[in-house]
Amino acid sequence: MSYTLAAGLGLTVAVLLDFFVLRTRVLRSAAFWCTYPIVLFFQLVSNGILTGRGIVLYDPGAIVGWRLANAPVEDLVFGFALVLVTLSLWTRLGTRE
Repeated sequence: MSYTLAAGLGLTVAVLLDFFVLRTRVLRSAAFWCTYPIVLFFQLVSNGILTGRGIVLYDPGAIVGWRLANAPVEDLVFGFALVLVTLSLWTRLGTRE
């Protein structure tokens, strides 16, 4: 399975969890979209350092090839999915207490 496919699958699962399984709808909140750029900034900094210095390498056949601050776009998609799942679970668990 390519990294592109895995990132796309991760994003799909995260969105389905947010809207249909956990029903938290984090993606519809203004707070998410106002604060996500902060997460994205630090993700780009850390990815830029790791990939720019050659600490982390990617098989060119496993990624699309588009990069932002040296980070493959798949890293950004996968990171978005991880943040979304974490916040969706956090929100859901917080409403049960």
